Amino acid sequence: MTPRPASPEQGGPRVARGEPSALAPAVREFVEAGVTLCLPDAVHICDGSDEENRTVLAQLEEQGVIKKLPKYHNCWLARTDPRDVARVESRTVIVTRDPREAVPAVLKGGVGQLGRWMSPEELDKEVAGRFPGCMKGRTMYVIPFSMGPVGSPLSKIGVQLTDSPYVVASMRVMTRMGKAVLTALGTGDFVRCLHSVGCPLPLQRPLVNNWPCNPEQTLIAQIPERRQIVSFGSGYGGNSLLGKKCFALRMASHLAKEEGWLAEHMLILGITNPAGQKKYMAAAFPSACGKTNLAMMSPTLPGWKVECVGDDIAWMKFDGQGHLRAINPENGFFGVAPGTSAKTNPNAMTAIAKNTIFTNVAETSDGGVHWEGMDEALPEGVTVTSWKNKPWSPGDGEPCAHPNSRFCTPADQCPIIDPLWESPEGVPIEAIIFGGRRPEGVPLVFEAFSWQHGVFVGAAMRSEATAAAEHKGKEIMHDPFAMRPFFGYNFGHYLSHWLSMAERPGAKLPKIFHVNWFRRSRTGGFLWPGFGENIRVLDWMFRRLDGEAGATPSAVGYLPCRDSLDLEGLKDPVDLDQLFALDREFWRKEAEEVGKYLATQVNEDLPAEIVRQLELLRQRVNQM
Repeated sequence: MTPRPASPEQGGPRVARGEPSALAPAVREFVEAGVTLCLPDAVHICDGSDEENRTVLAQLEEQGVIKKLPKYHNCWLARTDPRDVARVESRTVIVTRDPREAVPAVLKGGVGQLGRWMSPEELDKEVAGRFPGCMKGRTMYVIPFSMGPVGSPLSKIGVQLTDSPYVVASMRVMTRMGKAVLTALGTGDFVRCLHSVGCPLPLQRPLVNNWPCNPEQTLIAQIPERRQIVSFGSGYGGNSLLGKKCFALRMASHLAKEEGWLAEHMLILGITNPAGQKKYMAAAFPSACGKTNLAMMSPTLPGWKVECVGDDIAWMKFDGQGHLRAINPENGFFGVAPGTSAKTNPNAMTAIAKNTIFTNVAETSDGGVHWEGMDEALPEGVTVTSWKNKPWSPGDGEPCAHPNSRFCTPADQCPIIDPLWESPEGVPIEAIIFGGRRPEGVPLVFEAFSWQHGVFVGAAMRSEATAAAEHKGKEIMHDPFAMRPFFGYNFGHYLSHWLSMAERPGAKLPKIFHVNWFRRSRTGGFLWPGFGENIRVLDWMFRRLDGEAGATPSAVGYLPCRDSLDLEGLKDPVDLDQLFALDREFWRKEAEEVGKYLATQVNEDLPAEIVRQLELLRQRVNQM
């Protein structure tokens, strides 16, 4: 790349910001290859400064991609093309030479649900059909970013090339981005991330909502062997913010297997009891199942305190003393807006009142935002414009905000952010919690009998489908470890990797629990009040870790003894019998479904220990 020509005609793109010659050789080589392939008009090396951020936001506003929300401080609203609203799992692939490295060999006649594979040759062909000249007329932004605190031994660095200023503004929130990262990187290794919305200028067709995307050509590829991520055609969420699911889960889970740690779809919270004793827990729930709400919980039990380390992703590694240490590799929250309210998550509502980019929520005529489940009455005379940019009223029969609409907000704005959330060595995890939306059959909480049983519980996770991906309806889907869309390698090998943690000399293994806040009564209402009342379940877990709370063995795990849950002060009585009822026929079917799923989807790659745990569950259910 020629260093600062006056115009593209003089031999290369204009350098809009930064010094290409100052980049480390490997970074410069990556940028030059991107320029040669994508042919941008200009190159902008991001420094992460406030001044740069203001410039990028102003440019987005000028292009009509975002608009200012005057009701709040430095908040913005983006509306996407309605064809670009969620993760596109059907177009997301793991690229390896051997398909078995990426996905299990599915039982004959089955359709693989645990990821999609593509060969390196096929990927090269797909890239060649999309990327050449894809950034013509646009600026290529060079985003150096750190997943995790800059300089932490648990952190990893990436460099993303993108032609989307919306991605630049969002990555600045979601990662540590800019000059400090290049300094920390030096001549070290980094993950190469290439992204384009796939809309070179001049446009071939008009944009919807001024939102550039190319949904027919969308492709998201992770290439672990090359340490590369390639994304084309989508400008939204995990498809384009490549530090998020692509790097922090798919790429990182592969690196974690190689290097002996865990990269998981988990929140991390610190919990302090009334005596001042503190413990950290990690929890895996599928998207839109309450991770952010739990991570930022306002406890209802007096004297308890919850603090948030992260709401979505945990990188965990055993230290020299055998403690499992976790960092949140992200720098912000990319939370689902619908259902977030002063009742469900007051801390999130406080956090998003400034420096936030909202996408696909509704807009109020007084310069604010609105969505389903916000539980705030609109002031007299205030009208609503839907995410589709049309006037909206409650009688319209469709939601004002897209079910997967999001807020992108800095983590340090959370009023209960944990004091150690950026600790380079991470926080010690004592409990791991699995959970999902199960309207029937699954009790409020149980504890796994052992680490091996806990890994089986994670493998057997099932939950109602959510709007974060392109699934429809309330179908109960298998979502092992809440990682089904995010595995960076063969799920059978992933299970073996988890099981191997028990063989580590001196490892202090966390206890494993399963929760279900969403069980419904026969009349359809929720049996458990949820939200801040979930502290009562965490209190039981906390005491279990200290060997103080009572538990009784059952077919599925240890259940709380009759009086071991603190229910004092609950507004409405709860039906503990229904909350903890185990129906033998339900669990026979559950074991059968899980067995069929694992046999079909993981097949020959299923570890013998998981087969053994399934058989033990069947035996216990038959003895109920």
